[in-house]
Amino acid sequence: MRVSIITLFLLIAGVRLAGAQTQSTSPAPTKAEQEIINLSKAKWTWMADKNVDSLNVLFDEKAVFVHMGGSWGKPQEINVIKSGGIWYKKADVYSTSVNIFGGTAILLNDIDLLAVVGGNEVVHAFMVTEVYVKENGKWKMGSLTFSQLLRPVKMEVPGKK
Repeated sequence: MRVSIITLFLLIAGVRLAGAQTQSTSPAPTKAEQEIINLSKAKWTWMADKNVDSLNVLFDEKAVFVHMGGSWGKPQEINVIKSGGIWYKKADVYSTSVNIFGGTAILLNDIDLLAVVGGNEVVHAFMVTEVYVKENGKWKMGSLTFSQLLRPVKMEVPGKK
C-alpha cells in the first residue's frame, strides 16, 4: 500500500513538472484577427501622420473616444487630430490581443505613447481598447479608450531621461 501511494505521488509530481516545462505559445491569429491587428497598426500610422481622411473612413459616425482628459465623439476626435490639439506622434506597441464575437472585435494594445498635447510632449504607458464592428463587410471603429498603466514607460525618448 505504501509503495502504491509513493508511486502515485511521484506520478502526479512528474506530470505536473512536465506540464510546467511546456512552453505556452499563443496560436497564430486567424485571418479576421490579423485583419483587425493590421487595421490597428494602420490607425497608429494615420494618427501619427494626421491622416484624417483615412481616419474619417475608419471611425464609425457613432464612435466614442475616451482619453485622460475626457470623452467625445468622432467629429471632436477628427478635429483634435487635424488641429494638432493631440498629436499621436509615436506608439510603441508591446503586445496585442484580439477577441472576435460575431461582428464585433475587441483589440487590446499595451503601448507607450509619445504625444504632443496642448504643445507639450508627453509619454504615457497605456492599455488601449479598440472596438471594431463589421458593417457591410468592412470593419469600422466604434470605440477607442486609453487606460493609463502603472508600469514604467519603456520607450526610449531622445533628450528625456
